[in-house]
Amino acid sequence: MRPKATLKQIAKELNVSVSTVSKALSNSPEISEPTKIKVQEFAKLKNYKPNNIAVNLKSKRSKTIGVILPNILNPFFAKVFSGIEKAANERGYNVITCISNESLTKEIHAMDILSNGTIDGFILSISDETQKEHEFKHFKEAIADDLPIVMFDRTSEDVNCDKVIVDDFDSAVYAVNHLIKTGCKNIALLSNLDNTSVGKLRAEGYLQALKDNKIAINESLIMRTQSNEEFDEQFPSFFDIKGKKIDGIFAVEEHASVAAHKAVLKGGFRIPEDVQIIGFADGVWSRRLTPSLSTVSQHGPEIGEAAAELLINRLEDKTEDGPDYETRIIKTELRQRESTRKL
Repeated sequence: MRPKATLKQIAKELNVSVSTVSKALSNSPEISEPTKIKVQEFAKLKNYKPNNIAVNLKSKRSKTIGVILPNILNPFFAKVFSGIEKAANERGYNVITCISNESLTKEIHAMDILSNGTIDGFILSISDETQKEHEFKHFKEAIADDLPIVMFDRTSEDVNCDKVIVDDFDSAVYAVNHLIKTGCKNIALLSNLDNTSVGKLRAEGYLQALKDNKIAINESLIMRTQSNEEFDEQFPSFFDIKGKKIDGIFAVEEHASVAAHKAVLKGGFRIPEDVQIIGFADGVWSRRLTPSLSTVSQHGPEIGEAAAELLINRLEDKTEDGPDYETRIIKTELRQRESTRKL
C-alpha cells in the first residue's frame, strides 16, 4: 500500500506554500488554473487523501446523515434507505445507519452515539415502543441541539420537524372501496401495527370506507394487534372464513396479508373467486405468492429521496431560522394483481 502524502510534503516538493496547495486542491479561484492542475495531478500521483476530520472541524459539518430504521427485515424500510442513500450521495453526503429493532432504548442509544459530532442530522422512522410509550423527549432534545430531524412513515405530531408520509388514510379508503366495488360485502380488517400512527390511519380508512358505503361495522371481522407476535398468536382463532362469511380482506401490512393468503388457501377457498385480498406495502412476497397479492405500494425509494432532500436543504439553508417545517406527502398506488377481481 502506497504511503499517503501530506499537504506539507506536497508543498515542499513543488516549492509552494501549504496554503497554495490547500487552495488548489479545493479549486479556489485565488489560484491560477495551471497551478491548480499541477498541484492536483501531483497530489493524485502521491496518493494524497484529505483529512476529513480536520475539514469537518473547520466547516462544523460532517457531511454525514444518521439514519435510524425500526426494522431492517421489513422490505419497505430497505427501499426507503435505498432512496435516502441515492439522494444523499448525489448531494455529497455519506450515510450512517442504525437499527432500533422497535426499541425505545435502542433508538435513544443510537441517537446518543451519533450526536457526538459524527452526523449533521437524522432521518428516522419512530419505533413501535416509542409510539406506544409516547416518549419523544430525545427527538426534541436533538432538534434543540441543532441536529435537525426528518421523520418518515411513522411520525409524531408532538415533534416539530420535517416529515415525509404517504396518504395512509386515503389509500386505505381507496383499497377498501375497490373491494366493495368488486362485490365484497364482508371485509375483514387485519392489523399488526395498531400501536403505530400508520396502522391507526389505515384502520380508520377501512372504517371510513364502510361508513361511506353504508356497510355496518362488524367487530367480529376486525383484528387489531400491536406486533407480529401478537398477530400470529391471535390469528388462528380469529380467522374463520365460512363462519364469518368473509369475502374480502384488507391487511395493513405485508406480514398480515401473507398470513391471510396462506389461511384462505389452506381452508380450501379460492383467491379471488371466494375471497379477495389487498395488502399494504409492496414487498417481495406479494409478487412471489400464487396467486400474487394486490397491494398498496408506498413508493419507498421516493420517500427516502424526499426525506434526504428535506434534511440536506435544511442543513444547507443559509437563512438564520431556516425554512419552515414541511410535511411532504407521497401518493400511493394500488397495484392490482391476482388476489383481486378487476373492476
